[in-house]
Amino acid sequence: MTESADGKGIVVGVDGSAASRAALRWAAEQAHAFDAELVAVHAWEPVTAFAPYAPVSARPTPAEQRERAAEVLASTVRDVFGPHVDPGVRAVLAEGPPAHVLLQQARGALLLALGREPRVQWGLPAVGPVGRECLRYSTVPVVMVPAAGRPERPAHGRRSARSHHAAGVSRGHRANRNAQDRTIGTR
Repeated sequence: MTESADGKGIVVGVDGSAASRAALRWAAEQAHAFDAELVAVHAWEPVTAFAPYAPVSARPTPAEQRERAAEVLASTVRDVFGPHVDPGVRAVLAEGPPAHVLLQQARGALLLALGREPRVQWGLPAVGPVGRECLRYSTVPVVMVPAAGRPERPAHGRRSARSHHAAGVSRGHRANRNAQDRTIGTR
């Protein structure tokens, strides 16, 4: 599909994950604020390489794969907006590599919104290969919206031991090199 947002829309990548639902919610708020069209895009690629010993019944046809991809897009949009989707929301199902499809759809848009997991390992944000490629090659601003995750600080405004340690390192207190390296990644 070669249709794009034409400078008036906000494009959001949808893959059915909690992160993409968070990105869709955020993008909907932005689209409303800017009086812009919201374009929810789901890209899919037909899987053709199956194990030779896989039964033929376990090999979905490209039409079945497309149908599943359409259901992912429709169910994600329904989960976020409910049964009555605003007319300013357009859902686009496109065949092709996800990063390529998203970059093509976002050409000329106001921005491209993508979801990301809140934190994975060592306190670093999780940006997958599609997100990295979009960040690298996009001609429009890319916003990485985190999925709802655990809060940065515990309830009641208290800092955890890790937060105290990070605050101490940032104030110049002595810390061993390994601890200092770990705290740099948590910011």
